[in-house]
Amino acid sequence: MHPLIWPDCRNVRDLGGLPTPVGELQPGRLIRSGNLDQLTPTGRSSVEALGITRFVDLRSAWECETFPSPYADDARWRNVPLWDPADEDVSDLGLFEQYVVLVDDYGARVASAVAAIADAPPGCVVVNCHAGKDRTGVVIALTLDVAGVPRDLIATDYETSEATASTILRLLSHVQQRYGGTREYLLKSGATTEELKALTSRLTG
Repeated sequence: MHPLIWPDCRNVRDLGGLPTPVGELQPGRLIRSGNLDQLTPTGRSSVEALGITRFVDLRSAWECETFPSPYADDARWRNVPLWDPADEDVSDLGLFEQYVVLVDDYGARVASAVAAIADAPPGCVVVNCHAGKDRTGVVIALTLDVAGVPRDLIATDYETSEATASTILRLLSHVQQRYGGTREYLLKSGATTEELKALTSRLTG
């Protein structure tokens, strides 16, 4: 797990180096970040140097229109919104409760985001939302869990974004208890066995 400097973008880090049962996640395979709309020319040069083959943007259509990604017209960019303004209002809920609504009520969207990582062309995938903390945090945590990264290290990564580790650990426990595990949850939500196999292979191979 290595912080990256992409001026002016928040919460950017390469998740390479995290251990799994079949070896470490390889550097340059999966990067998490905040919104890319404020990237400076230096920041864009840093991004292009990494050989990105897909940008998975988890923001709503409204966010993408209001704060457009510099890659929105690029074939590598894919918008997989996790929340939509028309969805139920969860703003009065605590963060953990919001995460539970996301995974329980909008599982197909979550599975689509994970699939967008899995089926990307060979190279590096960037996953982002607005702040790079909550929506990105949930998708990355589930992705790392499927790959077999120990949960304490998943929590450490989540905590790096100025978040509370117990929140994501509680979410993973919820998924375990309700669905039998993250893999089972994603399969139930629409991901395929082939996609989950490809996910682990691209991250560790």
